[in-house]
Amino acid sequence: MASFISEFKCKLDPKGRLVLPAKFKAALPETLGNELVLRKGEDPCIVVYPGFEFKKIYNKVAALSEFNPQERKFKRQFLSGLAEAELDNSGRFLIVKHMLEYAGIDKEAILVGMGSNIEIWDPEKYQAYSSMDQDEYSGLAEKYLGQ
Repeated sequence: MASFISEFKCKLDPKGRLVLPAKFKAALPETLGNELVLRKGEDPCIVVYPGFEFKKIYNKVAALSEFNPQERKFKRQFLSGLAEAELDNSGRFLIVKHMLEYAGIDKEAILVGMGSNIEIWDPEKYQAYSSMDQDEYSGLAEKYLGQ
């Protein structure tokens, strides 16, 4: 299992490629390849999974019924919003243009480790979405961690 933590500010090259930070690259098991799956996030960001982590989610989505209208709609939306990428020898991967547009990412991005995946955000949008006062954070910590 991959374990992505922390956040990193990165620049995209003119072709829309991003270098995966060394700490994130080190979290990828070498034996499982350099395949990545990108999807449009529920928030305005791009979610990146190592191929082996995405397979767990894909199996759940693929098992949804094509005869149930809600499941079919979700399945269509989810699967149509995917793109595959591969890390090159320099640790770069290409982000397709429509995903960059969806997330509002231009030249700079924030990569946020989310455990088994990575989120890629426009820096300004990330700041707005992640800002939380200390009381709110403490309340969530108590709710989810019992702290």
